[in-house]
Amino acid sequence: MGTDKKYDGYKAYSYLDEHDFQRFKLADELNRVEEYLVPLDEEQEKRAVGLARDSVFISLHEHPTLLPENLNEVFQYTRAGRDHCAYEGLSKSYYDAVFDNMLDGTCTITSANGWKWDEVLYDLGMRLCDLAHQSMLIRCQGVEDILKAHRKGKIAWIPSIEGSAPIENELDRIDVLYGFGVRMMGIAYSEANSLGSGIKEDKDGGLTVFGKKAVERMNKVGMAIDCSHTGYMTTLDVIDVSRHPIFLTHVGARALWDSKRLFPDDVLKACAAKGGVIGIEAAPHTTLTKNYPLHSIDSYMEHFKYIVDLVGIDHVSFGPDALYGDHAGLHEVYSKQLSTKNTQAKDSFDRVKYVKGLENPTESSKNILRWLVKENYSDADIKKVLGGNILRVLNTVWK
Repeated sequence: MGTDKKYDGYKAYSYLDEHDFQRFKLADELNRVEEYLVPLDEEQEKRAVGLARDSVFISLHEHPTLLPENLNEVFQYTRAGRDHCAYEGLSKSYYDAVFDNMLDGTCTITSANGWKWDEVLYDLGMRLCDLAHQSMLIRCQGVEDILKAHRKGKIAWIPSIEGSAPIENELDRIDVLYGFGVRMMGIAYSEANSLGSGIKEDKDGGLTVFGKKAVERMNKVGMAIDCSHTGYMTTLDVIDVSRHPIFLTHVGARALWDSKRLFPDDVLKACAAKGGVIGIEAAPHTTLTKNYPLHSIDSYMEHFKYIVDLVGIDHVSFGPDALYGDHAGLHEVYSKQLSTKNTQAKDSFDRVKYVKGLENPTESSKNILRWLVKENYSDADIKKVLGGNILRVLNTVWK
């Protein structure tokens, strides 16, 4: 049902009166920049629509919310504590399920640097309240909810937290987050924390003793593990310690572009060898290549092809990491919290205002499928990378 979402017209927080909280002019959900679609012939168009309808399509990593049109207002917007989900934009996407990482590194509601426990719960509670007032997104608690969303023309909403710093040294906070609906959590977001090292650090000490206990607790409660911003040695430790496969939800191949934000072959292979899944990242200035140094759907899919060749089609999927608004500008504004200045590529490259073909979750969901059809991947392989591979792992982790 990827082409027929049951959208009810709801706008974020519209259950409140206009004077209940400060309003901001938000970015255009679908027309901020001119849409680009991978060109297809008539027969390919028909095939793409059929696959969108029949496949379970899951994004491993998104931030499907609206930014202010004027980024000078973004700190004030964040402090208001009401990140606005782009319901209309999502309704025009092909996704049946989305792992939403919410405010994440930009969660500076009460602090300057974010990642505080109270802020994470505030963000999560606000989003759950808003979610309860609409009908298209359903709160996902297990695999059956994803399948139900696909059948009924809805989207399964899965809250995820990109780094474990907010749990500090409290294992029980993993249980609390699970109780609030969080079904995936990252180990470290670029900076080291009590669990292990992030990719920002010069030295990677691996998974700590507490980190091993946290991995074990996540396995026990049924929370998926992500290591996308985690140090390489720490990631290898997590793969070894976890009794379940893990995810690298939004990464690329460092062999194609020398950036700390992308992962070396040995880590990608280790993830796949344990049964895990690797999602391809599309945030601005990440998955570049020497062939395509200007970030676009072409450079993005070169990373996809490389990793498929490296680990096999059964271990690759997509986590575009897109949003609705000026993503490249947001990286500049929040460079400290997002560690973008510490993990960039060593090679020089031209900066883009947006990633052509991957501007937002709506466009990226369409173009990923269109590109796969244009390149004549089989229906079976397309269904694997759109969602089948992810479901295989979730059926193990979410028991």
